[in-house]
Amino acid sequence: QVQLVESGGGLVQAGGSLRLSCVVSGSIVNINAMGWYRQAPGKQRELVALIRSRGSTNYADSAKGRFAISRDNAKNTVYLQMNNLKPEDTAVYYCYAYGDYWGQGTQVTVSS
Repeated sequence: QVQLVESGGGLVQAGGSLRLSCVVSGSIVNINAMGWYRQAPGKQRELVALIRSRGSTNYADSAKGRFAISRDNAKNTVYLQMNNLKPEDTAVYYCYAYGDYWGQGTQVTVSS
């Protein structure tokens, strides 16, 4: 059973930065893809960024140029570096691992 635990969320002013971390129980070397999703109040959960086992990435249009996803296989951790945050980035951010594994979520709030 794969367990994911996120951290790094918080309250930040617009233009600020946060780095989210997702620690995975067990090795992530063989996990095909991992990613970050987010869900704002009243909205559907949406993909923010995805990284595959060989390192290729995909980003939502809203995240391109501002967010960067990375993975450290030695630490079984996936990161999401978020820069130039905007109020519309406010949401609960969830870590995802291929096979339909999810973390509990971490709140990100960006004030204007």
